[in-house]
Order: sequence, then structure tokens, then C-alpha cells
Amino acid sequence: MKKLFLFAAVLMVSLFSINNAKAQVSLNINIGQQPVWGPTGYDHVDYYYFPDIDAYYYVPSGQYIISNGGHWVWVNSLPAQYANFDLYRSYKVVVNKPRPYLQNNYYVTNYSRYKNYGGRQTVIRDSRDAKYYVVKGHPNYNGNKTVIVNNNRPVRNQKTVVRVNQNSRPLQNNGRGNDNRGVNNRPERGGEKGNGRH
Repeated sequence: MKKLFLFAAVLMVSLFSINNAKAQVSLNINIGQQPVWGPTGYDHVDYYYFPDIDAYYYVPSGQYIISNGGHWVWVNSLPAQYANFDLYRSYKVVVNKPRPYLQNNYYVTNYSRYKNYGGRQTVIRDSRDAKYYVVKGHPNYNGNKTVIVNNNRPVRNQKTVVRVNQNSRPLQNNGRGNDNRGVNNRPERGGEKGNGRH
């Protein structure tokens, strides 16, 4: 009886651990919340840091965090002073730490070299990867439907056309069931011009 109780306890702990791990995985993917100007390659993003304007963007709420008189202010859109700032062409640093703006000196020191960055990050809007079709604003946006991608087969966009030789005769079974051996399936050539194949 003691062994049975011990086995049941171990089984329950194992099941709890598996369910907890599944919940952890589902919480760590937020592709559908990321903005179309965000860089590709990240299944989870909490914040973006913009070295050009020394500001942040918080993905879950869709708000910008900017410095205003020494205080960090959360706004729904960038103020007029950032009118020339291009979200698609600017460099974005992905930050998955809580409240990175409270350690702003670290980000300024480590990423100031990316101000006026001449290279370009591929943004979600320009990606052809189907996993980004759940991002609102993507050209192939599918309304947040789950996308299942089979990467083992190429996608075919054209219909398969089967051409039938109109000169061929139907098979004859000659009373032998489905056995068609010995039946000549070639079209008759009497009076026709050949097609060059024999």
C-alpha cells in the first residue's frame, strides 16, 4: 500500500510539472502582439529600445516610454518632436527584462553605436514567414488564426493539368478480370502522322 501511495504521489508531481511547463511555453510566445515594424526572429518580445531617440516600446500594452523632464512617461503614440523618426528603418533592440528604462544608462552605453544605423533589420511587415501572418498590419494578416506550416513540402499554387491522348482506346479486359497484360494500349497509326515517338 505504501508503494502504491508513493507511486501516485510521484505521478501527480510529474503531471503537474508537465502541465506547468506547457503553460510556461504558451506564455512565452507573443508573435501576434508584436508590431509590424518590429524585427523578425523573435517569438517573444517585452520591450524594444530605440537608440536613435533613447526611448522604449512596451509590446503588451502597445505604448511608448519616453523621457520627459527626467521622468519616464508612457504614451500611446510618439509626440510631434519625433515626427521624422521612422519605426521601420530605425534600429530596434529587443529587451526581455522588466522595466529596462530604469537602467537606461546601460542601454545608452551599449547601443548608442546603432544611432543612425546604416544597415537594415528585416521587419515583420516584410517577412514571408507564415508565423508572422498573425500580426495585425502584415500584408498576409489572417485575423489571428493559428498557422500550421508544413516545411517539408513546397506550396503549390497552380492546378495540376492532366492531358489525355484523344487517340488512345479504352482498355479491354477480354474476360480476364482486371488483368490487362497483353492488351495493346497504343493508339492506331493508320493514316495519322506520327508524333515522332515510337
